[in-house]
Parts: sequence; structure tokens; C-alpha cells
Amino acid sequence: MSTHKQIDEDTLQNLLYLSRLSPESTNLSILKKQVDEIVGYFEILSKYDDSENPYDAYPSTQADKLREDEVVPGLEMHDVKKVSENFMDGYFQVPKVLGEGA
Repeated sequence: MSTHKQIDEDTLQNLLYLSRLSPESTNLSILKKQVDEIVGYFEILSKYDDSENPYDAYPSTQADKLREDEVVPGLEMHDVKKVSENFMDGYFQVPKVLGEGA
């Protein structure tokens, strides 16, 4: 038998309500056993040290290695028009994404 605190009837009823399960359609003894096992897993996990910074697993970037923040000219309108033949009045024509009746 597990050594963790088992859930009481009120907590089980609250879980049923939150999960939109009805007591009539659910085997309460099996559900209670499963929830107790899940709580036991969390107690096992809580024994491990989680005090280290999770961001230490990712490489850091140096600010001096980033590109310079400088303004560069954008595309000219005649270059933008070359991207697609469906360009008119400053907009690209795209397929309709909404269904009927929208």
C-alpha cells in the first residue's frame, strides 16, 4: 500500500465535477485508485531536487555576437509586385479561408 495521503470523498466529487464525469457513468473505486496512484507519482517526483535553473540546459548567447541594430532599406513597390501576379492596390490576393455562411 502506498504511504501518501489518499484523497477523500469530497475531493473525488470535485474532480468528477471538474472533469465533467458523472458518478453514474464512472466506477468510483477504480477512479479513486487511479487518482491515488497519480498523487503517489507526484510525491515520488517531489523528492528530486529541482532547485537548479532550467535555463542552464540551453546555450547562452553573447550580446557582442548579435548583429548590429541598424536600419536597412526595405523592398521597393516594384520589387514587391514581382513576388506574385496576384498583387493589386498594395495587397496580395489570397484564397478565401472562411467557409460558407461566414
